[in-house]
Amino acid sequence: MKFLSGVLILLLICFVSCTQTQSPLTREEVIAVIKRFDEGWKNKDLKKVDSVLAPSYIYFTQSGGIFARENLVQTAGSPDYTLDTFERSHYFVELFENTAVVSTKWVGKGAYKGVQFDEVQRCSITIIKANGKVEILTEHCTPIKPNRVIH
Repeated sequence: MKFLSGVLILLLICFVSCTQTQSPLTREEVIAVIKRFDEGWKNKDLKKVDSVLAPSYIYFTQSGGIFARENLVQTAGSPDYTLDTFERSHYFVELFENTAVVSTKWVGKGAYKGVQFDEVQRCSITIIKANGKVEILTEHCTPIKPNRVIH
């Protein structure tokens, strides 16, 4: 009887640990993490922006440079950066296991270090899911030329 009880406990432990494997990344999780990121920017909430970025997050600038994670988080809360209006739309999500490549259209107006901006951009965002946490790994936004049709 003790042997049977031991076997049942072992099977229960195995079942619990086997069912706790990570579920695949979903489109809904991808869009939710991008919306939390945008909300953090909108509200100048550094903690929210920080919470959705992978530790090795990289932003690739329009001029071909790299903007480090720490700089991006600081910019999100900086008085030098104001975001008057913005909208993100045209989500195209391509999933592969626990990685997603996302294309979005981002339209925003505001100012950075006293220089006004009024931008329409195509953003490419890489999202990962590791240990059950969904995070933004990379982002790159490119201006969309006027009179371009966006699909």
